[in-house]
Amino acid sequence: MEALLNEWLWQEESWLPPGISWQDIEMKEDEGRFPLPRDLIYTLPLAFTFIALRYVFERLIAVPLSKRLGVKERIRIRAASVPKLETFYKQKSQQPSQIEVVSLGKQCGLSQRNIQTWFRHRRNQDRPSNTKKFCEASWRFVFYLISFTAGLGCLIYTPWFWDHRECWRGYPKQPVAEAHYWYYILEMGFYLSLLLCVSVDVKRKDFKEQVIHHIATIFLIGFSYCANYVRVGTLVMLVHDSSDFLLESAKMLHYAGWTRTCDSLFVIFSLVFLVTRLVVFPCRVVHTTLVVSLEFFDPFFGYYFFNALLLVLQALHIFWAYLIMRMVYKFVFLGKVERDERSDEESEVDDEEEEPEEEGDECSWEQRKGTMNSKLASLANNCVLNNLTNQRNINSRLPKAR
Repeated sequence: MEALLNEWLWQEESWLPPGISWQDIEMKEDEGRFPLPRDLIYTLPLAFTFIALRYVFERLIAVPLSKRLGVKERIRIRAASVPKLETFYKQKSQQPSQIEVVSLGKQCGLSQRNIQTWFRHRRNQDRPSNTKKFCEASWRFVFYLISFTAGLGCLIYTPWFWDHRECWRGYPKQPVAEAHYWYYILEMGFYLSLLLCVSVDVKRKDFKEQVIHHIATIFLIGFSYCANYVRVGTLVMLVHDSSDFLLESAKMLHYAGWTRTCDSLFVIFSLVFLVTRLVVFPCRVVHTTLVVSLEFFDPFFGYYFFNALLLVLQALHIFWAYLIMRMVYKFVFLGKVERDERSDEESEVDDEEEEPEEEGDECSWEQRKGTMNSKLASLANNCVLNNLTNQRNINSRLPKAR
């Protein structure tokens, strides 16, 4: 059974260009390292190592740093203890429908408005704190900065960094340098750790797109390593890391309240993101894999699968570029960046914004009611004064009539 599975999984037609077999790409020890699928096994324990390092980093470095930079928490009203509502919140839904609100109101003896307010306070109570979001952003900032610096240092002197035709010259019998091997393994281990922690991390507006991005990235790194697309794969990872650390640093400053510095970093990030993801990536990297590679071999399954994953990433780039352009529009015409449209806005932010609006409505109603009462009181006083005045006038006329 294992032999049949290996034979089906490692078919030469799927992984290698036509006319090339696994025996043709075997290398001797003195020729260098050749990427083997079993090397990727180390990424799983490496992912758990990253999770443990993140736990230590957040508590020993990120939390004290957040206090030093002045990260403040929002004051949130805690929901009152109502067992029936708490059970419904945890077991059924965090956002009940109108029919469910009416039913809960009858069970608890509360008005519909009180039920809706309780659920809003309860949802706000579960929202992640600014400190947690700062710690998450700082951990990613450290990794992306180190990864980009190390990746640029090990690629800038390679021939395929300047001439992308070198990515395919001699393919698939291309040795992999030790630095590029660790660049691949560490990147895949990190994205695997992000995918494992996606359920406990802050859920943002682009949560689904982030999950798709992580899965596509892991498949892309794993497949490109097994098919020895390492040269072009290192360029893909470098392009992505070039803007990610700028985004995470802008988030950190946003949570710390450094508005001007955050806005400046966001402008720099926007320029780098738009240039690298909408110009460099499609025009250089994707063009190399789609067009230039055909000068060196005929298309096969690995060619189509690899380019399909790159196009999925490019679709996500366009989606995020749209959100960033919306923020740039607000920054240019409104004079400030209201929130991170790309990935820092929580999916339920509308509920949080409703709270002060309703409080404002209550305050305005109280003001209007007070104004109406004062007007009614003044009107009543005027009526009383008019009656007294008329009564005096009548009494003053009576002696003259007599």
